[in-house]
Amino acid sequence: MPFDILIAPFVEFAFMRRALAGIMALALGGAPIGVFLLLRRMSLVGDAMAHAILPGAAIGFLISGLSLFAMTFGGLIAGFAVALASGLVARGTATKEDASLAAFYLISLALGVAIVSVRGTNIDLLHVLFGNILALDDATLMVIALNTTITLVVLAAIYRPLVVECVDPVFLRTVSRAGGLAHLAFLALVVVNLVSGFHALGTLLAVGLLVLPAGIAQFWSRDLTRVIAIATGVAMAAGYGGLVLSFHADIPSGPAVILIAGAIYAASVLFGPVGGLVRRLRPGRHLEA
Repeated sequence: MPFDILIAPFVEFAFMRRALAGIMALALGGAPIGVFLLLRRMSLVGDAMAHAILPGAAIGFLISGLSLFAMTFGGLIAGFAVALASGLVARGTATKEDASLAAFYLISLALGVAIVSVRGTNIDLLHVLFGNILALDDATLMVIALNTTITLVVLAAIYRPLVVECVDPVFLRTVSRAGGLAHLAFLALVVVNLVSGFHALGTLLAVGLLVLPAGIAQFWSRDLTRVIAIATGVAMAAGYGGLVLSFHADIPSGPAVILIAGAIYAASVLFGPVGGLVRRLRPGRHLEA
């Protein structure tokens, strides 16, 4: 029985194996980015950026239909453009960065939906907004794998200044000029991973696999290395569990993945040893860890 439920779908169906490979790659690249999004208090920025890629992907769809290259390239260009524009507005006016991002996010979402609706059907719109991880082909898997590889390499290169900037940005500015470059590189990695997630989970859910595992991990450890490892493991587990749930319960795969992550998050809020509700209601002895 456990074999039939947990393993048989991936043995019998190639599309399930491709979906599993895709979700594992997304978890490996996206979870560490999500941890730094939370450390930098940028989780809502990640959500805004997820919607910011929609107009570019929609223009790619308008030109070439559901073309992998066109929608990926368009999403990257749109994401980078919105990040740059919101930063310029925040620095050139009295508007704060979160407010400018919110404005661009709303404009981008409305524009993207309008563009897809001009040419596509409701099915095309649902595909863009919610994705379909079970429909991943080999070319899309290669794009996701490439983006994950780029993410891990660049993250390794900027890891130290990124950590120091999260803890003490003023100190980093006094001893090094790497902070600004690390920040820009990090924003680029956010866009890259959101574009990868867009193909599998759509623009509305792509940020979920970044933020939820990171939020879960913070209830289980204070050590940054462990938090990243836990977040990655949780993202992989949620991806696997979501695919199994989607297959047997006949529900959309993207929402199933996020719902599994949401269930783990709820359990972590209750029982997590670092700030969980049960731990707070039953604190340890004085000076006890």
